[in-house]
Amino acid sequence: MGLTQNGTTPGAAFTRAVALVGPAGTGKTSLAEALLFASGAITRQGTVEAGTTVGDASPEARARGGSTEVNLMHFDYMGDSFALIDTPGGAGFAADGLAALQSSDLALVVIDPAPERAGLAEPFLRQLDELGVPHVIFINKIEHARAGAVREVVAELQPMSREPLALRQIPIREGEQVTGYVDLALERAYRYRPGKESEQVEIPGALLEREQEDRAHLLETLADFDDALMEALLMDEVPDQQLVLADLAADTQANKVVPVVLGSALSDGGVHRLLKLLRHEVPSPGRAAARMGLREGGALHVFKVANGGAMGRLALGRVLGARLAEGDELVVGSAPERAGSLFLVQGDKTAKQSAARPGDVVAVAKLENIRPGMMLGNKGARCAEPVAISYPQRNAAAAITTRDRKDDVKLSTALHRLCEEDPALEWQQDEASHETILRGINDDHLAVVIARLQRRYGVAVDSHAPRIAYRESIRKGANQRGRHKKQSGGHGQYGDCVIEIRPLERGAGFLFEDKITGGAIPRQYIPAVEAGVKYAMERGPLGFPVVDVAVTLLDGSFHAVDSSELAFRIAGRMAMGEALAQAAPYLLEPVVRVAVDTPAGTGSKAGSVLSARRGHIVGLSPHPNWARWERVEAELPESALHGLDAELRSLSQGLASFTAEFDHLAELAGKHADDVVRTQAARLAAA
Repeated sequence: MGLTQNGTTPGAAFTRAVALVGPAGTGKTSLAEALLFASGAITRQGTVEAGTTVGDASPEARARGGSTEVNLMHFDYMGDSFALIDTPGGAGFAADGLAALQSSDLALVVIDPAPERAGLAEPFLRQLDELGVPHVIFINKIEHARAGAVREVVAELQPMSREPLALRQIPIREGEQVTGYVDLALERAYRYRPGKESEQVEIPGALLEREQEDRAHLLETLADFDDALMEALLMDEVPDQQLVLADLAADTQANKVVPVVLGSALSDGGVHRLLKLLRHEVPSPGRAAARMGLREGGALHVFKVANGGAMGRLALGRVLGARLAEGDELVVGSAPERAGSLFLVQGDKTAKQSAARPGDVVAVAKLENIRPGMMLGNKGARCAEPVAISYPQRNAAAAITTRDRKDDVKLSTALHRLCEEDPALEWQQDEASHETILRGINDDHLAVVIARLQRRYGVAVDSHAPRIAYRESIRKGANQRGRHKKQSGGHGQYGDCVIEIRPLERGAGFLFEDKITGGAIPRQYIPAVEAGVKYAMERGPLGFPVVDVAVTLLDGSFHAVDSSELAFRIAGRMAMGEALAQAAPYLLEPVVRVAVDTPAGTGSKAGSVLSARRGHIVGLSPHPNWARWERVEAELPESALHGLDAELRSLSQGLASFTAEFDHLAELAGKHADDVVRTQAARLAAA
């Protein structure tokens, strides 16, 4: 059924939103394409390999062959309207879909049929449990499932889910091929027909015993939430099929059970049955509105800001509670703003509409001062602020420089816009190194951002690892006189000071003491000596800022005519520079406290990785919040963080993650220190 000129479906009062979530490579974008094709929203089914899908239309996604940002689509099926929110599954990009999950009616968790890869779904199941979003598991690529794999997958997944899993379908096999499925709720068998709706057939005799066994388990799961069904089972009565279907729908909508279905997005196997499941088991948008804290009126839940398209700056969000029309007043913070033009989004295409119904997922123009996760209420709305989104740790960093210096101004504007639409990204101007630092989740994330910088904003940059904030200190004390004397006609320059330096305990910083007596240095010149000392500490004998040093001003002399603040500042700098060189300077490196979260059984491997990077293991224990996970804590040199994310993920099927916070400075000696000092000397010489 097509859209009217206003973008609405005749007879449909609202739109239900379904989010596609799951690990990278499981076929979410292909499933979205299959749903669009099976519902008649598109006339030809594209493929990710050919770059012809409605979703993943950005050049970055096409180049990678996988999602790098949220994709929005919509379709109608048998008079009902649906919005699809296809979220990225890759570790570097999954954060882009977190806000969109909050207001979705249901999530389809798309996974592989390989039991050994089932664990990849755990972070997504955990997120959905925390948000309270109903969900269904779709085992995709069922044509590749080996015998017994479906049961094994369900057994692997159940400990990861707060709710009981309800296996709804079992595969029909002919030899090594999966050719169809049995629907346990309907007690019907279907044979796949590529490109068409499945054909109903007789349940194979060899599957009758398993069908009865798995159906009994399904009914027992549902009976935990329905006394009438429980009574029927206890009385050995055959429950009414309508009661079973009603329980499945009600329990799924209430997030009490998680149905598990199967199929193949590429061959349309089970896709029509999935569409029918969505019609009956996706809750109406009123439940999501209540879950989001909307008690009265209407609101727009903004889950993404998009810049750089033909329409300019757009707020992508879901309409909840009431219709939204162009020109309607919405409250942004405490200030009212009027909604600009409204658009339905289909991949990279937009269609203007004058109004949006409850549940519609739309793009709204001309909304300023917004960020992902905000609820913008209409006049008279009563709504709570959504729970703040916890984005993954930004464990990758790159220092970037423009290839053309004329692009420096454009760079800051472009980075501001990219960070606005990607909350997992941040940038800063490092005051110490004067580098522009870009921080993201991992190296893949930063690579895509840098590609976008050039494509969207015409800013080409080079990148390298940021400089580590090495420091230096001293082992012993020293005394030194600094005298600056210059005569060049007229007034000359004269400053003379004697200082003593000594080391302080780690973290004490800098201490300056004045012990001048008898007016050896006039009071007005003492701050100048301190300023000169501090200037010398900005670059010590090893080439780095000096820390944890006490300086005592002991003596000096002055000239009534030639002395000045400048002369004493130079004298203080000279004295400090020479004193530091005599005080056995040594190098300090920043050490971070690292906490690695990794699946059970991989903690010792993670510890070995950290140890190989000069880490000191502090502890290995069960994770405080996640069952069957472990946490490894360690102290690690900051320089060893580079590449750590990728190495930890490689030993944990991509699941391990870590947080790192500065802890202290520690001495760096030996070859590592020599290499750092040599590199710094070369850099300073070339500057």
